[in-house]
Amino acid sequence: MTATPHPDDRFAERRQEATSLGSRRGIAILLLLSLVQFMDILDASILNIALPSIKHDLGFSQQSLQWVVDGYILTYGGFLLLGARMADLLGRRLVLVTGLVVFAGSSLAGGLAHSSSLLVGARFAQGLGAALLSPAAVSTLPTTVRAGRERHTALGVWGAVSGLGGAAGVLFGGLLTEGPGWRWVLFVNVPLSAVAFLGAFALLRRERIRARLASFDALGAILVTSGMLLVVYALVKAPDVGWSAARTIAELTGAAVILIAFVVNELRVANPLIPLSILRVRGVAVADATQLVAVGGFVPMFFFLTLYMQTVLHYSPIQTGLAYLPLTGGFIISSAIASQLFARIGTKPVIVAGAVIVAGGLYWLSRIPVDGSYLADILPGVLVVSLGGGGVFVGVTTAANAGVGEERAGLAAGLLNTSQQVGTALGLAVLSALATAHTTKLLRAGHDTVAEAAAHGYGRALLGGAVIVLAGSAVAMLAPNTRQTAPAVEEQPAIDLAA
Repeated sequence: MTATPHPDDRFAERRQEATSLGSRRGIAILLLLSLVQFMDILDASILNIALPSIKHDLGFSQQSLQWVVDGYILTYGGFLLLGARMADLLGRRLVLVTGLVVFAGSSLAGGLAHSSSLLVGARFAQGLGAALLSPAAVSTLPTTVRAGRERHTALGVWGAVSGLGGAAGVLFGGLLTEGPGWRWVLFVNVPLSAVAFLGAFALLRRERIRARLASFDALGAILVTSGMLLVVYALVKAPDVGWSAARTIAELTGAAVILIAFVVNELRVANPLIPLSILRVRGVAVADATQLVAVGGFVPMFFFLTLYMQTVLHYSPIQTGLAYLPLTGGFIISSAIASQLFARIGTKPVIVAGAVIVAGGLYWLSRIPVDGSYLADILPGVLVVSLGGGGVFVGVTTAANAGVGEERAGLAAGLLNTSQQVGTALGLAVLSALATAHTTKLLRAGHDTVAEAAAHGYGRALLGGAVIVLAGSAVAMLAPNTRQTAPAVEEQPAIDLAA
């Protein structure tokens, strides 16, 4: 039996749905949610430049050092779908502030860590916190900002923040590592989380719980979380173990079996954790697939370009970080333009054109020489990538939320974020293997120095990224052309979990 909301709840829902970006409250909500997203994206990249300092201070081995990064990715990607559904069922504000507490506490613990095991454990906890707060924040945005042009603008700001968070992470990572020290790369999350925590209670309404604990799909939660953990772990370890190794094949096969069991469970239970009917909402599945493919080619750019600047051109961490500043400006401009185009031409042309532009920028960067210069070989490609990237990020976010009702907005956000994490892990694994194989081949041939072989290897990976992003544009061609962000009634009604 469906629970009847209290009249005050219905009034609060109508009031929040009518929030306008022209009001101070509407702007404050947008800034709050953008801050949460910025922290989330920032933390995925800010630690990369600090890794050499962390290795020296805490005595990491080269093999164990990767878990400072991979530990975060593993729990983030593994728990995203569970965190997303919890936001829908238990209330977005509750899950958001819980995630902020876990995120801030683990950041503080990581910054204070004096052993490698404590830091890795803190990074695992950080990923769990991000898996809670990220989908809660993403799904709050389209359900609190007034539909129409204002919602397009809000999603445009969101897309810009998503895009520039990675570049800002590299910049801040360099500044903090060479300044107060690598520990501040983690400490910086604490005051930001505190601001977001207070803002959440001041600006976001408390939502009624939509499901009793007894009706919660515990088996589905266990299956989807363990399946996602295993698939992300397999992708992270594949470059070291080998794609054809028995271990990699066994892990990926095991993950597939677990996820198939999850699908069977969701089709049979009365109150599924993840109603699969959401994939029948027009555009959701294609938007998620586009995100998975496109970020698999785009996000690894930061990894290879940073290695090129530091190991081949011998840039300092601060110089490397500053080199990405034009990327942030380009994302802001392209995201603002893209968000205003949706109502006129729809999301599909913007996503497709943006992906083609990004691929062109990656192709430019793939030609980096061993004696390259920033102005001639890096800056033009970075600018081109930024001008196309805003359209892709904002367009995919808008398309993935279109047609999804408020009761499943968290699930839609979780699916989109999961596609991003899996795409990043898969793209980095494949392109790293490509770069390593090409570099090794050149060194064995004996015609190149180590620096030349490395530069050519990074260039080959960036070229592979361009091809992958182009494939993402082809996937986007299959999507409906969305001009609205979310109609009042979802095309596929949700299953009532409060019964």
